[in-house]
Amino acid sequence: MSGGKLFETRPTAAPQNECGSEPPVFQRINDRIVHLLLAVAALLTFCLSFLVVADVIGRGAFNSPVKGTPEIVSMSIVIICFLLAGYSVHSGAMLRTDVLIGAMGRRGPHIAALLSGVLGAMFFALIVWGSYEPALHSWNSGEFEGEGALRVPVWPARFIVMFGALLVTLTYLGQAVAAAMSLIRGGPEPEPPQRAA
Repeated sequence: MSGGKLFETRPTAAPQNECGSEPPVFQRINDRIVHLLLAVAALLTFCLSFLVVADVIGRGAFNSPVKGTPEIVSMSIVIICFLLAGYSVHSGAMLRTDVLIGAMGRRGPHIAALLSGVLGAMFFALIVWGSYEPALHSWNSGEFEGEGALRVPVWPARFIVMFGALLVTLTYLGQAVAAAMSLIRGGPEPEPPQRAA
């Protein structure tokens, strides 16, 4: 804490800087996957913006909106969120408060990284577990959103939610293992994370 502020919220540092390096092979594979999904999410967001503009112009100028736009947009938002979830955790973009961490002493950041890794992995593992059956059901039953000319299948969104949650689970587990190794080896106190501009 500095500047007389009791609570200070800031982005966490990248996991490899905060609690030692993750296993090199896991880190390389995870890094490539999360950056690939980041690019896919950016492309999907870009295409989605054109769809929304076309729908607004069609609705206002020609009284003919693009069919299926509400269904596509609602499912795409969920897809984009879970495509970006792994990158958010991997890059250390999650937020934390320093009050409890500072009270734990020199090993506070490592303990906090271990606890957040374990709890985060458990939470997203529950999402994976809860998404498995609905995803299979949507695939087998041909579940869709919308009526009329355009029916949007639901299974892509359900499988991406499950895959994104699985990736976040593995990323949190990697951070927890790295934090545990730092605690066992008595690694040096990590550098304080840089404040976002």
